[in-house]
Amino acid sequence: MSSPNQSMSANNSPQRKMGRGKIEIKRIENTTNRQVTFCKRRNGLLKKAYELSVLCDAEVALIVFSNRGRLYEYANNSVKASIERYKKACSDSSGGGSTSGANAQFYQQEAAKLRVQISNLQNHNRQMLGEALSNMNARDLKNLETKLEKGISRIRSKKNEMLFAEIEYMQKREIDLHNSNQLLRAKIAESDERKNHNFNMLPGTTNFESLQQSQQPFDSRGFFQVTGLQPNNNQCARQDQISLQFV
Repeated sequence: MSSPNQSMSANNSPQRKMGRGKIEIKRIENTTNRQVTFCKRRNGLLKKAYELSVLCDAEVALIVFSNRGRLYEYANNSVKASIERYKKACSDSSGGGSTSGANAQFYQQEAAKLRVQISNLQNHNRQMLGEALSNMNARDLKNLETKLEKGISRIRSKKNEMLFAEIEYMQKREIDLHNSNQLLRAKIAESDERKNHNFNMLPGTTNFESLQQSQQPFDSRGFFQVTGLQPNNNQCARQDQISLQFV
């Protein structure tokens, strides 16, 4: 049976002190030791990531680059998908509170720019109408005059172009109407000739001109002059003489 002093001496023995102790976290200067430590701790890190994804049903993505540039990775889903999810989460978390303020500031700046542009356009329109000229110097007035002359020249050229096009259209229209009129006249003349030819070819009919000559004259009212009803002067004088003899 050992005494308490022996047990205390056993705990304080040098062999007991040779267990794992804390090491200082700093870069390992020895290349071999550094490479061995990297391999051991890399494997342990990959093992912990696998255990975390399986035990806790978590999405884990691990990327490790060695000092020589070699890539070591682990992901239970996909490294690319995990990175995209990480970017989305970072953007949502960072822009959640400051998005509204940034948008408000942006819209205020844009509104101020638009107000300035509207004011400049209104002043320009008034100057084009010959108003608000008091703040303009001689050079500005000369530039405004040049702009107006160029604008009037372009307007006149456009107006003349439209007038010439309208005149050309009307001339073509006139030619088309003249051709249509000539065609209609030719058709009417052809129709009249056919009617006269058919009338002359009828049996028992005479020439139309001889019929016109044989017809009795008629006055402007459309009545024929009846010559048989006109009194004969010789017959009236003879009757008067007979009546005088009986008396």
